[in-house]
Amino acid sequence: MKKILIISGSFYPTNAPRAFRTTELAKQLARQGHDVTVYFPFRGNDYADYAKANGLTIKNIGDLKFRSISDGGNRLESLVRRALIRILLLLFEYPAIELYFKAARQLKHESGYDLLISVAVPYPIHWAVAKSRTRRNQIGTTWVADCGDPYMGCKTDSFKKLFYFKYVEKWFCRKADFISVPNEDHFGQYYPEFASKMRAIPQGFRFEDSNVYTGQITHAVPTFAFAGVLLREKRDPTNFLKYLASLDVDFRFILYTESHTLLDPFKEKLGKKLEIRPYVRREELIYVLSQMDFLLNIEFHSSVGSNSPSKLIDYAITGRPVLSQSMEKLDTQVIDEFLGGDYTGRMELKGIDRYRIENVAIQFSQLI
Repeated sequence: MKKILIISGSFYPTNAPRAFRTTELAKQLARQGHDVTVYFPFRGNDYADYAKANGLTIKNIGDLKFRSISDGGNRLESLVRRALIRILLLLFEYPAIELYFKAARQLKHESGYDLLISVAVPYPIHWAVAKSRTRRNQIGTTWVADCGDPYMGCKTDSFKKLFYFKYVEKWFCRKADFISVPNEDHFGQYYPEFASKMRAIPQGFRFEDSNVYTGQITHAVPTFAFAGVLLREKRDPTNFLKYLASLDVDFRFILYTESHTLLDPFKEKLGKKLEIRPYVRREELIYVLSQMDFLLNIEFHSSVGSNSPSKLIDYAITGRPVLSQSMEKLDTQVIDEFLGGDYTGRMELKGIDRYRIENVAIQFSQLI
């Protein structure tokens, strides 16, 4: 048994990839017999029963006071508010910067761990560990800074980080023993002097917890779905939707997304063929997706990086055929085949076992 401390900006029941990462990893390390303590902001939740049920020690980073600025109001007010939000984010990493102060204050009282795992985004979590981890108190013998999207090297944001954050990133990277990222494609998005610290540890899930529909799938028209974030010129469905709008066939395309801007031009053209739904919890989403005829994967622009592994894992768990299309160049023949019920050109989802949380947790514990 090892003593392990995990610190993160989010945890169950937050519906976000980094919350999944923290929650699943903590629970599995505890199942494997380790003494696991988890720090995160409670956000009004009571975790006493949850901690007992999962064999965890759960501690609150503290109540967060910094509030996000609403972009509501009339058009001018909304524009001003959005500009203010962006300026505060670019200059100070507001409001997530509060986690830096809160987490650093808590970590001063922690010591004696074999493994310390900090989970970002948000990156102020890593910065707090870097500030707190001193020669006198290492907190944990081994520190793994676990990263989702890169920070300075991020290619999915329209705005680049300001130059002075480069020194902050290099500061925490120097102090970390290892930097874990979802896959090897991310290695080149970090500073080359830290290449020896990079480890590829994918997102992990407990497959057995997923509720999948096992009945017969019968739809009056081809019914398919997409779930996730849409990004202009990065994961952009425009060409795909243009092609769908040109077809004289009936279908039902369901999207679970909050990215409506790219879909607005097609709402009238496609009418009832296009259905946009808000995000739901992952458990519910997998069950709904498992009832589709097939699922759509929109590949990232080639300059951005690889496909989202967590999305493809969820797709694989459903057992449904996956139509994968480049946003830059469609394969219209394969699209037509899928709409006709021929899934020969389905995406091959290989190596899924590497995403099992049992294997992912072992990869972390082996870094001790």
